[in-house]
Amino acid sequence: MLKRYFQPEIETMSPEDIKALQSKLLVQQVRHVYENVAYYRAKMDEAGVTPDDIHGVEDLYKLPFLSKSDLRDAYPYGLLAKPLSECVRIQSTSGTTGRRVVSFYTQHDVDLWEECCARAIVATGGSSEDVCQVAYGYGLFTGGAGLNGGSHKVGCLTLPMSSGNTERQIQFMRDLHSTILCCTPSYAAYIGETLKDMGLTPDDIDLKAGIFGAEPWTEEMRHDIEKSLGIKAYDIYGLTETSGPGVAFECEAQDGMHINEDHFLAEIIDPDTGEVLPEGSKGELVFTSLDKEAFPLLRYRTRDICVLHREKCSCGRTLIKMSKPMGRSDDMMIIRGVNVFPSQIETVLLKEGYAANYLIEVDRVHNSDTLDISVELLPDQFSDTMRDIEIREKKLAAAIKTMLGISPKVHLVSPKSIARSEGKAVRVIDKRKLHD
Repeated sequence: MLKRYFQPEIETMSPEDIKALQSKLLVQQVRHVYENVAYYRAKMDEAGVTPDDIHGVEDLYKLPFLSKSDLRDAYPYGLLAKPLSECVRIQSTSGTTGRRVVSFYTQHDVDLWEECCARAIVATGGSSEDVCQVAYGYGLFTGGAGLNGGSHKVGCLTLPMSSGNTERQIQFMRDLHSTILCCTPSYAAYIGETLKDMGLTPDDIDLKAGIFGAEPWTEEMRHDIEKSLGIKAYDIYGLTETSGPGVAFECEAQDGMHINEDHFLAEIIDPDTGEVLPEGSKGELVFTSLDKEAFPLLRYRTRDICVLHREKCSCGRTLIKMSKPMGRSDDMMIIRGVNVFPSQIETVLLKEGYAANYLIEVDRVHNSDTLDISVELLPDQFSDTMRDIEIREKKLAAAIKTMLGISPKVHLVSPKSIARSEGKAVRVIDKRKLHD
């Protein structure tokens, strides 16, 4: 199997050497943060730990956690570790609730981030011979900027399309023979749907690979996208707080994402107790930025639930792998006492032959939770009679109950009646929050 790396000396480094490098960088980073970030220094002092207590990765557990609430409390400059005169860029989260999270970058930080994204592109088979179409959003959102810079590092011809205007996306894709597509998985699915609506097939485009992230997606959705666009679909992981996409990336094995361990030190913890769990355990993912200058976060709780493992990979990379996130500890819904993740519902929909266009609505009526799921019919299903549709609704509701253990109300709706997303898809409306 062809093995391709952007930085082989890092991507194939021995685990022992990785640990030694991480320990060296961690010691330096803790001192950098302690001396330059008053907010985190106060947290360390409160925890009774100083930089002299940190000798390597084995001491990481001594450091206090950071959470998104800390980032909001310290907004905008409270976690900045470099003078503003040395910072060249900010990126920001969408800020759907509370204050925005703003992350700062020196030029060094930007260069390292783009190298991480370049590794992801090369892992899909990308090279300077490729045309990389970046349909992530640009601006404050990290998706467009990260993959755009990574594409430049690799030497691809880069199309900075941003999201939206899907027919134009397809026109450029055809005219300029794009070979790699970078966007959210929900937008990739929409591009595939639009391609079909235009009377075109995957044979009419030159795409070979897609790099999709920024929202949860299932294996079933991966297969649907691969079929509709005629590509191999690769996952990429990142978050604004630590840099953006490129924290971890999928290789040709497509069975987990390699974490760029020379820049990010990963842990899995029990989300309730904060206890560090052994490798292979399912829990909450925590990251420490090892060499970010302007906005270095120590033990940042991502709220993503996943598993870390260092099994030998067929691609030859030795970087530890994280599983696809299995949900989030903070977007997990508790409905009638049952823990529910939207990805569980999506898995059922796709297995039952429906498209990944759905909307979950949770409410509380007379002190009892309600779960309503609207699912789009495919065009050939929409021709069924009302009686047939009612039968389909009952069958799908039964399948979802088998997965979740609770009964939903399923509504099969006409094709394209659920609003499409060109960014992160909105899948859940929890009306119970409006009653607090």
